[in-house]
Amino acid sequence: MSVQHKELAGGRWFQLGLVEQMANVGSEVERALNWKARGNSEYSMRAVERALELLDLTIGDLKNRCRLREVTRVREVLADYFYADNQYGSTEVSWRRYFRSYAYAVRAARERSSSSNG
Repeated sequence: MSVQHKELAGGRWFQLGLVEQMANVGSEVERALNWKARGNSEYSMRAVERALELLDLTIGDLKNRCRLREVTRVREVLADYFYADNQYGSTEVSWRRYFRSYAYAVRAARERSSSSNG
């Protein structure tokens, strides 16, 4: 698998906090789910590969050591959902719900930041 996020893998990823990292992973998972629902398995799998790549970067980020168990489990369950037998019983709804909380947290932080700067 070739690196899809060259700029992020080059170091920019490690400047982001865990919540922002997971929100970005969630964006790729959303794309994968949307393409899967549309019947385009090629684009869906490309998005899954990008999500897994971002999770690998997140796992490799030393500041995330305290959340390593959660992030590695997310990677395991995501791979199971898209590539294996879905033994964990994940659903499209559960994936969207899980990652939505990260997207909301990033958005709320940005709104707080912009309102305190303005």
